Amino acid sequence: MPFDYIAEFPIPIHVMPPKLRELLEPVGLSPSQLVEVASMQEFDQYSEQAEHLHLQMAVVPGEADGPIEVLSEAGDGVVEYSVPACDNFGCVDELTPSISGYDYIVASWGDSSFYSFNLAEKVWMTLGLTPRCVGNDQQRLIYDDLGLPEFGVAEGEVSSSYHWNLKRNVTWRMTNEYLRRYLWMRGARGVRVFFYEAQLTDIPELRALMAGQPHVVLKPENGVAWYELDIREHKTGLLLQLWASVEAVMPELCPEQTAEGILWPGYEQPMTHDQASALLRDKPVYLNDQFLLKYEQSTFYESAPAYFWGRWSCSPSYKGQWSFTECQRIGRNLIQVPMRELYKPKPDREIVHARSFAIDPADLVHIDLNEEHVVAKVQRLLDVLLRLGDCLSALGASLGLNKSVLELTGFDREEVGANGWLAYPALCRLAQVAPLDMTQQMFLARCKSLHEVWQRIPNAYLKLLLERAGCSRASVKDLGSLKLLQALINIVEGLNAHEEAMYAFASDKESEGWCDRNEIMAPLFLNNDLRIADAHETVGQCLETLQRLGFDIANVNAGYGRALDFVMDGVINALGTVADAIETLVKPK
Repeated sequence: MPFDYIAEFPIPIHVMPPKLRELLEPVGLSPSQLVEVASMQEFDQYSEQAEHLHLQMAVVPGEADGPIEVLSEAGDGVVEYSVPACDNFGCVDELTPSISGYDYIVASWGDSSFYSFNLAEKVWMTLGLTPRCVGNDQQRLIYDDLGLPEFGVAEGEVSSSYHWNLKRNVTWRMTNEYLRRYLWMRGARGVRVFFYEAQLTDIPELRALMAGQPHVVLKPENGVAWYELDIREHKTGLLLQLWASVEAVMPELCPEQTAEGILWPGYEQPMTHDQASALLRDKPVYLNDQFLLKYEQSTFYESAPAYFWGRWSCSPSYKGQWSFTECQRIGRNLIQVPMRELYKPKPDREIVHARSFAIDPADLVHIDLNEEHVVAKVQRLLDVLLRLGDCLSALGASLGLNKSVLELTGFDREEVGANGWLAYPALCRLAQVAPLDMTQQMFLARCKSLHEVWQRIPNAYLKLLLERAGCSRASVKDLGSLKLLQALINIVEGLNAHEEAMYAFASDKESEGWCDRNEIMAPLFLNNDLRIADAHETVGQCLETLQRLGFDIANVNAGYGRALDFVMDGVINALGTVADAIETLVKPK
């Protein structure tokens, strides 16, 4: 029977400060719970709600040996205090830092003025954790398990100081899963060794413990002296001081996330690794593509789309450690993957993650599996940009302006052919999951990314083309990229209307209507307006423009996914029309 620290403590639970109750309670089995393993805190030092805490977690061998006595380190709140007085050679040869002979989770040192903290060497080496430091003057250490990966396994402040008051509160926390794994491997319990002080209201329940005295010190009447409780009159209330050792974490592992025995939609029996490996002609599993969000939004994973054998693959991987395989896009927001491939070697938690996005095959009846997805749209955008770059390069070459497609668009056809999008993270960002229920902020951010991808043609180059076409330098000097491109398409369309050849582009006279508004450019202007709509609070005007261009804005009530499709299609078609017009002009007659 586990020892009930709250029941054995003299202060009734209903008047116990919340922090004190937390210190006396055992830690549950939730894997994601963050367990406090070291602390040095000071709150409202001189107020009526003053509270202080010094805490260390000791690693005490044994599975169920019961309470242990109060340890001397409880008051100082550190493993080692001050530095040894050493006047002889080798006088600290046998120094072994400990909490009264027990190992610790956090290595801490202090001398009443300065304090430093770090995860114990045995802990991070046993669990294979990697540290990283964040912050400038307020530095924190964070330990990650990069093998999985699992981030934020343990973290806390690296230092503090004391001069009249504690300059910075220090708290170290560790995930329950990893803490329990370490204790289980050590065959030990995690025991809180702490000093707690609080200024409390003068209430009858506490006065009853004091038995009419202004100051009382209480210890357990029977068994191990696991606490020493000091209550005294102080200011207008009572001051509580407690030194204690409390078993907090037993060497019992948290329930693991396992892919064994998961029931998948479309399958009648739970699936295991062995069964999945034996499948040859298995039914595919369909996943909502929001499964990819976890990987797309972290730089630790590789998730660039790739085009193989006429299909788009989107198989996330992690630094050569593991990878999903044969994840193919199908329809607007679906991923199709064979069950056998899902269960190939990778952490079980990744398979469990995929299961949370599984779609019942029966629901596919209502889904268009041939609808274009966002990755295909981005590829169409890239294709039209490369084609536009070819046309602009050819037009410029005829005028003595030599610019490559890479210089004009920022994309290299040979690089794309050899390595796909790997060299172009902007394309990968634009092609991230675009759910139908996309929020307005996500929609506006994606419009900004879209604008950044296609608006790379140098303004100076477009101005030179217009000057060669007869426009004065003064008239084009202040034009932005969109109006420059609009002027160019107006001139080119005028020449094409008269079936002129490319040599007719050069002129010393302005073309009639060269600066007129051109409806072909409307989607591009809309995209530009959406790019800045959030900052300028003009989203309502942009929605009106969407409606004018043919989009039913009632659809945004369910999300902005369809609006993004409309904007992307409009931009691609507009750029394609511009490319067609210039291509017609530069094509030999």
